Amino acid sequence: MNVFNIPSRIIITCNKRLSPYLEREVVELGFDPVSTFQTGVELRGTVTDCIRLNLNLRCASQVHYSLKEFNANKPDDIYNTLYKMPWEELLASDGYFSVTSNVEHITVNNNLFVNVKVKDAIVDRIRSKTGSRPDSGPLLTHTVIHLFWREGRAEVFLDTAGETLAKHGYRKIPGKAPMLEALAAATIMATKWDRKSPFINPMCGSSTLAIEAALMATNRRPGLYRTNYSFMHVKGYDEDVYAMEYRKLEDQIQHVEGLEIKATDISDDAIKISKVNAGMAGVEKYISFDVCDFEATEVPQEKQGVIYFNPEYGERLGEVTELEKTYARIGDFLKKKCKGYSGYIFTGNLDLAKKIGLKASHRIEFYTAKLDCRLLEYELYSGSRRERKEGENVSSPNV
Repeated sequence: MNVFNIPSRIIITCNKRLSPYLEREVVELGFDPVSTFQTGVELRGTVTDCIRLNLNLRCASQVHYSLKEFNANKPDDIYNTLYKMPWEELLASDGYFSVTSNVEHITVNNNLFVNVKVKDAIVDRIRSKTGSRPDSGPLLTHTVIHLFWREGRAEVFLDTAGETLAKHGYRKIPGKAPMLEALAAATIMATKWDRKSPFINPMCGSSTLAIEAALMATNRRPGLYRTNYSFMHVKGYDEDVYAMEYRKLEDQIQHVEGLEIKATDISDDAIKISKVNAGMAGVEKYISFDVCDFEATEVPQEKQGVIYFNPEYGERLGEVTELEKTYARIGDFLKKKCKGYSGYIFTGNLDLAKKIGLKASHRIEFYTAKLDCRLLEYELYSGSRRERKEGENVSSPNV
């Protein structure tokens, strides 16, 4: 079972609605996707390919390498099929592994029961062949085996990531209600930002957006901030291959002269947290931080960049009433101080978004752990409507 050299099906998973941006990343890395679906991308490759994918992808959650696909109509079918597989060639008898699953079958009402079946099959097989057995438990820090089972079809995977890739590893202090790093990266990819022009992030919170923007501009990949993956605990792992891929990450880092990324927040604590996180990511010198109300944010003039707000959405009536005023102020700020920019507002409350008072040119669908969200795009043209029609031939202004 030389998984590092034998091609098989690879399923890269991601959070809902991130797959178009994940697919873009996969193609940029030189891979040819077989298909793209709502929560992932499929391709073919080896576990050696998975090493590269794990280190480079910003929008992914897990990278699953298929070990076997089979028919299963009851839990005992899972056990019997997995027991026949040569797990002793994949896992060390004195090692540690964990089991995750995605199961939807009429005979199962608790995924943990199926996880135990998978664990028992692997342990019993290795013990029968070696006389000893590996430990197992819930930690995702060593080898991770994943079972997918829908109706009569089952597939067992090596989860080459282990702990989720959606967290990029630099954010040591999360702050209040932080945006998931993978989601932040995808929403920035959805904007018109060219990774050279100004990126302005008022109401920045812990600055996940500003930091992810700096990481993209300088071509810093998530693999720079993580030292442990599931693939490292599989028999046949060659540390030199990983070291080579890691050196590529270091070698491709770019310095962008004159890069302007601004992050502001009215909370002094938020800015302190932001500076710590930016320092951990190695991009603090690219971000200008300031404690101020968002309306006092300095926006470089005579330039065409991106200004990106991620305001609160409001969960209680009193909060929503107050936030209506905030969203209206955001709209005024965009109209008065951000001409020539592309404006973006990420929100899970479209009723509040109506208070902005601008017509969105695009409404891009995203999803957080709890809410159906939109990234609203606003073209903040300079000059009057007549000037734009005559001088730029623009037929449908948004401001």
